[in-house]
Amino acid sequence: MSEFDDALSLTPTETPGTYEARLDRSWTIGGGINGGLLLAVIGKALSETLGAGGHADPLSITAYYLAPGRPGPVTIETTLVRKGGSVSVGSATLVQTDQEGNRVESIKVLGTFTDLDRAPTDVDNRIEPPQIPAPEQCVRSTDAPPESLKGAELLHRTELRLDPATAMWALGKPSGKGMIQAWMRMADGREPDPLELLFACDALPPASMDLGKPGWAPTIDFTVHVLGKPAPGWLRLKHYTEHIASGHFVEDCEVWDSEDRLVAQSRQLARLPR
Repeated sequence: MSEFDDALSLTPTETPGTYEARLDRSWTIGGGINGGLLLAVIGKALSETLGAGGHADPLSITAYYLAPGRPGPVTIETTLVRKGGSVSVGSATLVQTDQEGNRVESIKVLGTFTDLDRAPTDVDNRIEPPQIPAPEQCVRSTDAPPESLKGAELLHRTELRLDPATAMWALGKPSGKGMIQAWMRMADGREPDPLELLFACDALPPASMDLGKPGWAPTIDFTVHVLGKPAPGWLRLKHYTEHIASGHFVEDCEVWDSEDRLVAQSRQLARLPR
């Protein structure tokens, strides 16, 4: 089993639609579990619940982050909201327990799921894939100084190759454009699928890094649209922000597969690092 599939392992409980999982410390960044990995875990739970009706693939999913996800056991409570012919809608809540034993609802999600194998195949694309040098000409995220890798266990779960033209922020020379591009694949060779796309949309450092604002950028809400099942091979990611206001920024992401198909898009509202 791949590391990613292991991270998404669920155990059904006696309550229908409720699952238990364990968040491993190896998916942390800055002490908290990566938000994209959390969304993928919840997506897996919704896939189990809605897949019984033939709709196991995420199409559109929106998460509201109420509290940081911490390593340890979690419960995911899912509910079928609507079962349709081509799509079904479900809701989910990820629950953890604090040190006093109190229930903490960390994330709430509303998702629309479908069967991507039965989706129409027509495409009318108005945007081009990001132009990034070949992976061997890009910067490995694990080549960062050792002190930068402390508290970033997540970087060892993926193979990120950063576009040198959008990685100067790592050397203290941000471009000010608010854009980061990279190739990505799982470090253990796992091929991408729709659930991995939920993670990929949050796998890069926040675009605020390229604005000269380093530090943690906590997500307020996060929406991912899955446009198709990705082909095997590298994914190409483009994270960028074009709007900052009230101490927050809007970050968009495009995910392209090895056949130059746009397979996912996302948008999240995050707080600027303080």
